Amino acid sequence: MKRMLIATLLAAAVALPATAALKEGDAAPAFKVQASQAGKAFAFSLKDALKKGPVVVYFYPSAFTGGCNIQAHTFAVNHDKFSAAGATVVGVSLDSIARLNEFSADPNYCAGKFPVAADVNGDIAKSYELAIREIAAGKKDTRGVEIDHAATERTTFVITPDGRIAAAVGGLTPEANVEKALAAVQQLAQRPAKKS
Repeated sequence: MKRMLIATLLAAAVALPATAALKEGDAAPAFKVQASQAGKAFAFSLKDALKKGPVVVYFYPSAFTGGCNIQAHTFAVNHDKFSAAGATVVGVSLDSIARLNEFSADPNYCAGKFPVAADVNGDIAKSYELAIREIAAGKKDTRGVEIDHAATERTTFVITPDGRIAAAVGGLTPEANVEKALAAVQQLAQRPAKKS
């Protein structure tokens, strides 16, 4: 009985993420990173993007993998709704910029609608307190290309123009993740503007 209890507790501890992501109300760490949109690399700055309105920063494990393909496609299909709410969307993964150039331009996924950023060393993910895990050697993406980087957990942050996290969305299916992020930006758009 005692062994079973210990085994259950150990299994539960292993199942928990190593870190807890930032929460609603926390300051969102600013970042500058190489990103790609429609196959073209450029320097993305969160600070600059926030000057235009809220930013949806969505972290995903790897380009060209099942759930990430669905999530990117769902963000692309709903891009006009995010724009109508005044929000910018940016994806962040540990993929190389070369992989992201292809992913960002692919009409089945990002379709050139929004940028995806190359957090190659995981520094941005770590600053948002997200767990990073190694991908098993030899694992291939949906194109049959070997994945040569680690993966971050799928979590989306809606960040207000003043640099605060309005919503942190995790633990959902890729489609539900996008839907909840869209609902959060639409709710922000309905709030009365603060007087300066």
